[in-house]
Amino acid sequence: MTDPTVALVRRWAVDWLNGQHPEACEDLLAPEYALLIGGFLLGPRETYVPATMAQLSRYPGLVVTVHQLVVSGDRVAIVFSESGASVRLGGRTAAWSGVSLFRSHGGRLTHCWAEEDYYGRRRQLATGECDPVAAPAPAPWDTEQAPADPAAEAVVRDWLGSPDLRSADVSCDDEAMGQRPERLLDVTSVVVTELFSAGKQVAFSAAQSGSYLGGLDDLDDLVGQPSVVHLAGLVEVREGRVVGGRVVRDRLGAARALREAAHA
Repeated sequence: MTDPTVALVRRWAVDWLNGQHPEACEDLLAPEYALLIGGFLLGPRETYVPATMAQLSRYPGLVVTVHQLVVSGDRVAIVFSESGASVRLGGRTAAWSGVSLFRSHGGRLTHCWAEEDYYGRRRQLATGECDPVAAPAPAPWDTEQAPADPAAEAVVRDWLGSPDLRSADVSCDDEAMGQRPERLLDVTSVVVTELFSAGKQVAFSAAQSGSYLGGLDDLDDLVGQPSVVHLAGLVEVREGRVVGGRVVRDRLGAARALREAAHA
């Protein structure tokens, strides 16, 4: 039997986003539903739904593909990709990755924390070369509950405060497509906005602050400026350290914020 919270996320993916049926949100999302992405809070439901439909209209054939799912209690996290053809750019296609963390209550989804690799999407739309879509999880909707692991959560909280999250074990942004992930920040602080574990798998949403180190297009003159990078991930902890997983950073939002601050 499908876990109740997993069933909600299945409807979020299949009925709402893939199907683009806003009426599904009436009993899928709580009235107070809110999405936090790139540091922006989009909610409640009556605001979120039309705003999302406006975005979906840019990719009318958009497909959500789930690559990994974990569930613990009333919380679910997924690693996914979205793919589609842009009507604004003559049908050019792109496939970009994301991580979402959901919370439910009373048979509805109440919160979502997410990041998507819009920076990688921009690269594909500019070049006209679409990245391949990774293989889907074989049975994400049959995932079973796993208990929380406070020790694993503590490891990830410490890891998020480290100066560099890049490693051979953790895939960052569009690294799997051969794109070298840049460090971006000399991290001085981190704020964790959501974090939970399902066994040794730990999902998180966070914001790192520090000095910009470079790595974003056409922003070399802003190296050293204060910057914030929002990120979300699903990583695995073994023997007291992070040994693998997926992290997506809001590089596009960080680039925009740097430019805006420079021209303020």
